[in-house]
Amino acid sequence: MPEADLLEQFDATISRNDRIEPRDWMPDGYRSTLVRQIAQHAHSEIIGMQPEGTWVTRAPSLRRKAILLAKVQDEAGHGLYLYSACETLGVSRDDLTRRLITGAQKYSSIFNYPALSYADVGTIGWLVDGAAICNQVPLCRTSYGPYGRAMIRICKEESFHQRQGFELLMTMMRGTDEQRAMVQESVDRFWWPALMMFGPPDDASANTEQSMAWGIKRNTNDELRQRMVDMTVPQAQALGVTLPDPTLAWNEERGSYDFGQPDWDEFWQVVKGNGPCNTQRIAHRRKAYDDGAWVREAAMAFADKQAESQTDDQAGETR
Repeated sequence: MPEADLLEQFDATISRNDRIEPRDWMPDGYRSTLVRQIAQHAHSEIIGMQPEGTWVTRAPSLRRKAILLAKVQDEAGHGLYLYSACETLGVSRDDLTRRLITGAQKYSSIFNYPALSYADVGTIGWLVDGAAICNQVPLCRTSYGPYGRAMIRICKEESFHQRQGFELLMTMMRGTDEQRAMVQESVDRFWWPALMMFGPPDDASANTEQSMAWGIKRNTNDELRQRMVDMTVPQAQALGVTLPDPTLAWNEERGSYDFGQPDWDEFWQVVKGNGPCNTQRIAHRRKAYDDGAWVREAAMAFADKQAESQTDDQAGETR
């Protein structure tokens, strides 16, 4: 079939809000955009295990250790779902990992900030996973089938993580003055980086317009950021913490909160690799990849042996 006809069928599928599946024809630009976005999402889940993972052994009780360990394991699972979705586009998981550790692909800027106190475990759950929910729930309706289906389970688990984080912070806010101060300090550090998670403003985003035209994204960066603020303000009031934005105010006419802008110069510095933990995060991931080389080699040797055995069995049956 001529490419023009294939493109017409593709556009018709997108306009009907139907799903594109792996065996369907798709433009090269659509495929490459999906690989970039899904891989970035997968990398974020894997790198995102690091900040909270440092607190597993230092959590204050066995219950808190178990909760945190379960959450970190969930994030690993999310990465696997997303890498599997990306593999349906013709790229291997090994290739994606190499792109990450060489800097050819990015991950969410938020994970280049350190988790300095135990309160950060709760704040990451509340704000960071809260931002993830705002961003990812619309992706359940994304135009690429494997991505959308992976997001359904991921969103359910992220919602649970957000509630866990809120519960931890609420418990600390009912504690001592020192604990309340720890929570407020943590919120002060993570509020603006959490708002950066949605990406740059719409007028500075090179990919949003085309991604929305293809149905990969359903909302712009600024729309999602506004949704995050509107969702979070009443939760902050319930917790008894102050969000570090003196311009934050309810706008009756818009029916939403007015709020300030993050430091976009800082955002771009982090994206370029100059954040507080960029080097540390990638070094840790590269070491894990290198240390796992023997496992990959053993798995490939076993697979080759199995394939050789099957070939011999098939040859024996034909004799």
